[in-house]
Amino acid sequence: MSALTVVAQAELGTGGLRTWMLENLVPLLLLAVAVLLLWLGGGKGDNAGVMRRVGGVIIALGVIGLAVSGAGVELGTWIAGLFSG
Repeated sequence: MSALTVVAQAELGTGGLRTWMLENLVPLLLLAVAVLLLWLGGGKGDNAGVMRRVGGVIIALGVIGLAVSGAGVELGTWIAGLFSG
């Protein structure tokens, strides 16, 4: 049995990659964004600009949370129900 046959018979998925990204990549990106926000805006005294960016980051985190948790389908169904009665 060749290595190619073994790989072809194995079930492949993205579960491991998704878990690794959620546990390692997302916190690292959040830390980088926080440091950049403090460095770019806090040092100049532009507190309003920093808060504007923080608001955008919070919205982006909400979107990522909906995508990761799978609750986006339920939210979409609820919003559609508001318009369709």
